[in-house]
Amino acid sequence: MRLAVVEDDDGVGDALVEALNARGYSAERKRRGSELLLDHRGYDAVILDLGLPDGDGLQVLRQLREISSVPVLILTARSDERSIVRGLRGGADDYLVKPPRIAELMARLETVMRRAAAVAHSERTEVITGDVRVDLAARVVEVGGVPIALTQKEFELVEALVERPGAAVSRQQLMDRIWGDAFVAVSRSLDVHMTGLRAKLNRPGLITTIRGYGYRWGQ
Repeated sequence: MRLAVVEDDDGVGDALVEALNARGYSAERKRRGSELLLDHRGYDAVILDLGLPDGDGLQVLRQLREISSVPVLILTARSDERSIVRGLRGGADDYLVKPPRIAELMARLETVMRRAAAVAHSERTEVITGDVRVDLAARVVEVGGVPIALTQKEFELVEALVERPGAAVSRQQLMDRIWGDAFVAVSRSLDVHMTGLRAKLNRPGLITTIRGYGYRWGQ
């Protein structure tokens, strides 16, 4: 179980990593929010401090939620109600005030990861929109009952869009998920693959462009 511990205080950060690793986790320390945003893939959960040297942790959380649904537990010295509410409404799965009791931290981590696993297990494996059928398990897309040959990245685009039919998916989310980095100039690659995907599906209006934001599958 890989954990990212985002904490700039060496004493706190090193102690947390040591305690987590001693209890069977694989914890890795990050000192800045930018480090998490550029290297968040593959982690099962994130422990996030709010007082970071390169910006407020709440802003880091907002940016992370644009590109990832990884469980986040905020661990901070801020104990005021406003910060707690902002953190939870901003996308955190739990909020804990320093100094943490290790047993409680473990229990809260287990809870947020168990909740995330339950959500993932309940997700649909088949999405049908009009005469377009997407089988996520078999990685097959059919239009009018006919299988469509898609490249790996074209299917990954479909997969990202159909997870929430009717909801907008940002360009950042798509670039991060498919190309591995939402913060590099790969926008042109996204445009090229989206054009090819739309041509192969040949269903105008199935994928809608949300100007200045991203795309939406269906209505």
